[in-house]
Amino acid sequence: MEYRIEKDSMGEIKVAKDCYWGAQTARAMENFLISGERLPVEFIKSIAIIKMAAAIANVQLGLLEQKKGDAIVKAALEIIEGRWDDQFPLDIFQTGSATSTNMNVNEVIANIACEILGGEKGDKKLCHPNDDVNLGQSSNDVIPTAIHISFVLEGKKLLTALQNLANDLDKKANEFKDIIKIGRTHLMDAVPMTLGQEFSGYAQQIKNNIKRLLDAEKHLLELPLGGTALGTGINTHKDFAKLAIREISGFTGVDFRQAVNLFESIAAKDAAVFFGGALNTLAVSLMKIANDLRFLSSGPRCGIGEISLPSLQPGSSIMPGKVNPVIPEATLQVAAEVIGNVQTITICGGSSLLDLNVMMPLIAYKGLKSIRLLTNVVNVLSEKCVKGITANRDRCEELVEWSMAIVTPLALKVGYDKAAEIAYKAFNEKKTVKQVVKELGIMSDDEVEQFFDSKRMV
Repeated sequence: MEYRIEKDSMGEIKVAKDCYWGAQTARAMENFLISGERLPVEFIKSIAIIKMAAAIANVQLGLLEQKKGDAIVKAALEIIEGRWDDQFPLDIFQTGSATSTNMNVNEVIANIACEILGGEKGDKKLCHPNDDVNLGQSSNDVIPTAIHISFVLEGKKLLTALQNLANDLDKKANEFKDIIKIGRTHLMDAVPMTLGQEFSGYAQQIKNNIKRLLDAEKHLLELPLGGTALGTGINTHKDFAKLAIREISGFTGVDFRQAVNLFESIAAKDAAVFFGGALNTLAVSLMKIANDLRFLSSGPRCGIGEISLPSLQPGSSIMPGKVNPVIPEATLQVAAEVIGNVQTITICGGSSLLDLNVMMPLIAYKGLKSIRLLTNVVNVLSEKCVKGITANRDRCEELVEWSMAIVTPLALKVGYDKAAEIAYKAFNEKKTVKQVVKELGIMSDDEVEQFFDSKRMV
């Protein structure tokens, strides 16, 4: 392998000739041989958006030559387009400020810019990773800004997926609105309800989660950019952040703004933790819905069997004809993973010691991984499961007829104790409640049918 010699404040180091990163990236690669997992490309692209906006702002402020600024912008755009994804090799477990990743992006942009300007990689006179690409910035304000930008942009995809799922659940609620079934509390028979009412509850859960995510997103719109190292804004122009954030907003189509208090936004990661809480609640909701779909479709002959899920693949290597609820099961696993990820984010947020959080790479990694997993599984749940659910009307009616819980309205007529006695008699004699009431002569047969009409109970 051919090498070139790169220099930084610690001296010289070999860098593979074909690579676009520089000395600080090379040192980090040697220091952090830990997981082999990299930060998501969405996060890297968010840093590149910041570098692009910073170059434009610094040119406007007269702090950066137009030609050099244009080269930095072009290089950043190429990273955003995905042309250089292989140039960001650093492990997620690195310095807690993610200075290594910030410098990785700075070095790659600088070296691409050098070639755009007609020079060679490593020529810092043409474009310097610190003096030019990182001008007016610190890792301490760039990295939390990139966390917010990436969470918001990827969160938009999750919100779209959730809206589609809510729409599909609403359609099922309407489709099943006249199908009466038995309700269940404590997994035991309860009073009747409609299958549509049950599905309307699932739809509302998803709608509520959309509202929570949108509320959490509001806090991510505040960016720490301009605070540099601590929040004081040392080594940056007073108008830099305003101009750079305007460029970020224009490029992303999102109305970002500078944080109200730069010290808080650099020292703490409460906005990311709050957003993680919304992801956690969504995971819990999906776990409830997925489990319910499994229970309601259990059988198909020896379980509840009130609904049927789409048959997607054989379910057993030994039992012919067996089909399992594979999509709800995948959903449960994603939910479990996300709940664990959010617990990690919570611990990371609590590591905001004094004036800087030192677990930002892990916050970025766990947050973006959770958003991606949730987006994908919500799309799969909607397309491959919910849309194809069918109701087993006969089974629903059969279970309502056999339920002892339909005795509930009778308590108003004969009292709670007498109604309970009738329920136990029906159970012990393996009869329906209506049969026992008719035998006891409490009311006429016609009155029994009218009184226990399940439509009146829902």
